[in-house]
Amino acid sequence: MASIEKRDVAGKKAGSVELPAEIFESKVSVPLMHQVVVAGLAGIRAGTHSTKTRAQVRGGGRKPWRQKGTGRARQGSIRSPQWVGGGVAHGPTPRDHSQKINKKMRRGSLRSALTDALQSGKLAVVDDLDWSEPKTKQAVGVLRSLELAGRILLVLPQPTESGSVEKSFRNLPNVKIAYSGGLGTYDVLLADRVLFTDAAIDRLTGPPAGSPTGASVGSAGQAEEVAG
Repeated sequence: MASIEKRDVAGKKAGSVELPAEIFESKVSVPLMHQVVVAGLAGIRAGTHSTKTRAQVRGGGRKPWRQKGTGRARQGSIRSPQWVGGGVAHGPTPRDHSQKINKKMRRGSLRSALTDALQSGKLAVVDDLDWSEPKTKQAVGVLRSLELAGRILLVLPQPTESGSVEKSFRNLPNVKIAYSGGLGTYDVLLADRVLFTDAAIDRLTGPPAGSPTGASVGSAGQAEEVAG
């Protein structure tokens, strides 16, 4: 079982955390992660793109000139696709872009992403984040103490009661907040650094209590990714 160093909010060592092998020592499958990420991004597409065919464009009911004798190519309507202002041939129509991804694929891709994060050194663990009132200055101080830069994914076990932690970090444009029960492959791969709290690591292997979306990465491998 792998382990990772844990630090407090001041950046000092606070022991180590044992990482569950079934989550952080999985086989890294790049094709699987790619398929799940593409499906997630496709699921959030509006699909409202639309064009008009020649039958839907107003006008063009009269033949522009007679069939023969003019020396020009024969034309039946000024709303044909080759005309400016005409209809569009084989254009996009409103449709659903979502792709079906089963739970086993979501589980495998999330495990692959977390394993890759550990192997590449992206993973970091902080002892606890809890303060009575939201202060962005404190959030910035925590990131500086932990020497975290770039796109940062902060993973909490569940929404805090006062919301002070979320409110403190959400003003930072390079920080995204996620919860153990709603952790997604795309968010893990996109982040330059992934910061877990100690409790968030424990929640990965426990039941999804208090998480607003998805399910946790349980000890039996029950992981759900929020598409997009």
